[in-house]
Amino acid sequence: MAGVAKTSLEKLPARLERSLPLWEIASVVTSCLIAEWAVFVFIGRNRLIMAVPIGLALALMLYSHRERGESLRDIGLRVDNFLVSCRLLLLPTALAVILIVTFGWFTSHGDFGAPWRWRFVALPLWALFQQYVLNGFINRRAQMALGPGPKSIALLAIAFSVLHLPSPLLALLTLVAGATWGFVYQRAPNLYALALSHSAVSLTLALTISPYWLNGLRVGFKYFG
Repeated sequence: MAGVAKTSLEKLPARLERSLPLWEIASVVTSCLIAEWAVFVFIGRNRLIMAVPIGLALALMLYSHRERGESLRDIGLRVDNFLVSCRLLLLPTALAVILIVTFGWFTSHGDFGAPWRWRFVALPLWALFQQYVLNGFINRRAQMALGPGPKSIALLAIAFSVLHLPSPLLALLTLVAGATWGFVYQRAPNLYALALSHSAVSLTLALTISPYWLNGLRVGFKYFG
């Protein structure tokens, strides 16, 4: 477009321009893994220290958005396609909730003894943040490198699953959920709708599945403690 200056990222060689998004994804995922594993092992439960790698990842994402000229609407913080995204999410979310409740019913012999916790009130905000990282950033960067479709969705799902190791059940669930949310995002990018779906599934897990199976939804080194 005439008269519009290119950003620094748009001036990169074509090959580097395609590979850079993969390095951005790797950097963000690595920062999260450092927070989940290395920081906890070597420093302990100090939340301020654990926030350092997450803060660095967030800074990278915000810088990348700015350099690429991405708006809040571009990444999915919008309302115009909210109902479209909700319609796409309704069936898989309902199916996931039914399957989780059924699994919880049989494994707990019908005794859903998990207590309500007030921290669940903040779950939609936490889900929105996770969906921003997962789809507003990683999905978009995966599409830049691999194009829309199965390859970028698979990369997204694997990254999401890896971040929920070493819990085998949680890793499997997030692999499927990540692929589903990634598929919907590529057709109707709306982080608010995705956060509602994420909240519904997470809350159902927390209230119906025994800690024996999910170990309190712990991931990283905390899974063992």
